Amino acid sequence: MPRTLQVQHDRFALTRPFRIARGEKIAADVIMVTLGEGSMRGRGEGAPYPRYGETIESAIAAIEAVRPAIEAGADRAALATLLPPGAARNAVDCAMWDLEARLAGRDVAAMIGAPAPTRLASALTIVIDTPEVMAAMAAEIADAPLLKVKVNAEDCEARLRAVRAAAPDAKLIVDPNESWDEALVRGMQDLLVELRVDLLEQPVPAAEDGWLEGFTPRVPICADESLHVAEDLERIARCYQVVNVKLDKTGGLTEALELAKAARARGLGLMTGCMVSSSLSIAPALHIARMSDFVDLDGPIWLKEDRDGGVRDDHGYMLPPAPGFWGTTCA
Repeated sequence: MPRTLQVQHDRFALTRPFRIARGEKIAADVIMVTLGEGSMRGRGEGAPYPRYGETIESAIAAIEAVRPAIEAGADRAALATLLPPGAARNAVDCAMWDLEARLAGRDVAAMIGAPAPTRLASALTIVIDTPEVMAAMAAEIADAPLLKVKVNAEDCEARLRAVRAAAPDAKLIVDPNESWDEALVRGMQDLLVELRVDLLEQPVPAAEDGWLEGFTPRVPICADESLHVAEDLERIARCYQVVNVKLDKTGGLTEALELAKAARARGLGLMTGCMVSSSLSIAPALHIARMSDFVDLDGPIWLKEDRDGGVRDDHGYMLPPAPGFWGTTCA
């Protein structure tokens, strides 16, 4: 049966600026792919990220370039040879999973032999601001089980102390987004222990993390920008203790599952992350989240308006999307 492909740019305004070390975002710009076969439709979303040289335009162009192969019936294995890992492949891969599930009359969870997604703890993000504002943000969500604190190299001690004082019981992930250097990482070790930080995420630039091999941190360090696909693990396992799996880096759920399994086989801790996106990006990632030690999927929580039927936040616990939203056969 002929297959149809549609790709579009969707924009979602944020409730407030999302400020990290490398810049500020006021809207989530994503691409949505819809694959049709007969009366069935499968959807997937990708969030192109400038850090990886991606734009909305380049992602759409990449998909258009392989349209003939996709519409001719290319499967997920073939897709991995058509597009490199990234947001474009993620959107198509997840649309393929969704369509495959609907055509087979089976949920994605059953297809991969896993339980259906359920309520789970997912980090709420505190973005960079003054220590006082960050403390106020932390106080509002202090009852959440896990907070992620964005910092840069400026006033990081004051900012972290302010957040911990305002949220004394929450687990903490500290994310400098590659803005620290080796000296700062080494110098912050005692403070991270004092503040009971659970995870330090990608503190130094990916191109400058070689010194982490042989370094024994007092708080586990998680690879984010340094890690994309399973092939990266041989080097990553020598430098990091935890890896952050994001579908926009792996190029979809297919490679994300392989990466997560391979990381576990190497004894690495696992985190599931996301870009600022809608719930259509999050629904597939929930299948990695169930395997993870840390979950950071609050992208849609920042949107003024999400897609209908999407995930919901309940004081730091994420509730899965409505039946039929993605990867499920019942509506």
